[in-house]
Amino acid sequence: MSGAVGRLWLGRHTGVLLALVVVCAYLTLTEEVFLTWDNLMNIVKSNSVALVLAIGATFVIISAGIDLSAASAATAAGMILGLTLDAGWHLVAVLAATVLFGVLLGLLNGIMITRLRISFLVATLGTLSIYQSFALVVNGGQSISLFGKPGYPVLGDFANDEVGPFPILLLFDLVLLLAAGAVLRYTGFGRALFAVGSNREAARLNGIDVGRVVLVTYAVAGLMAALASTVQVGRLAGASAQADPALLLTVIAAVLIGGTAYTGGEGGVLGTVIGVLFLGVVQNGLTLADVSSFWQGTVSGVTLIAAVGLGVLRDATRPSQ
Repeated sequence: MSGAVGRLWLGRHTGVLLALVVVCAYLTLTEEVFLTWDNLMNIVKSNSVALVLAIGATFVIISAGIDLSAASAATAAGMILGLTLDAGWHLVAVLAATVLFGVLLGLLNGIMITRLRISFLVATLGTLSIYQSFALVVNGGQSISLFGKPGYPVLGDFANDEVGPFPILLLFDLVLLLAAGAVLRYTGFGRALFAVGSNREAARLNGIDVGRVVLVTYAVAGLMAALASTVQVGRLAGASAQADPALLLTVIAAVLIGGTAYTGGEGGVLGTVIGVLFLGVVQNGLTLADVSSFWQGTVSGVTLIAAVGLGVLRDATRPSQ
């Protein structure tokens, strides 16, 4: 395989972009509501939580790791947000406490992996349960309604209002994507992250502090979990004590189908946003077609398996340099 055909096949984003175009074309022809502005912006709003978490997951997977606790961490951070806001804290203090708590959860994962030498799968699988349990225990298993609470209107406007024709969440997502892309592309940390994901021993021999890079990476994932919790609480007008069981699968699937290699060292947030959009459009199409929501998990699972399989096939057929 060579030339233009080889470059097309090897492009990380080509497959999911083509699939997104095909699905959008099909839905445009079969569902007249699909291409309306309100529906398109609803897709953006509905998938903003997944996108924010997926940005953090992109950093982790580039490092050749994975964070199975992301959705539970967002739920736990959301409970901190809900409890502090319900207790009458000023919104600035509420947001600071939520962000700090999310970063601490990420650092806990990173410390277990880098200092205690626990496998990232074991560490984050354990904290998945711990963070979910914390969210349940901290308020007796009850969700926290914030409707009408001082400070909530700002969160509600952030998650649901528009600036002109554009949702505030769309602008927020764009800022996060640009910042994350800049970190990966233009900073020493970003270059070190790709090096660690590609070959940790080679990175170490070249003077990179592998442990510190991995620790910061999981802290970034914790930060994204905290930010995702603010979006979720704003949209729901409350803090839920129960994590969405499908959210983690959606996040990981979006990152992998967006071209970030599950083996690490390759990927980026551009592919991640395409992956999130693809899954969001598919879910929206199933809803418009009145297909049972029970099938949505099947679609995400099949897509995840296909993405990893195609990645393996692409690597196996990559032309030698």
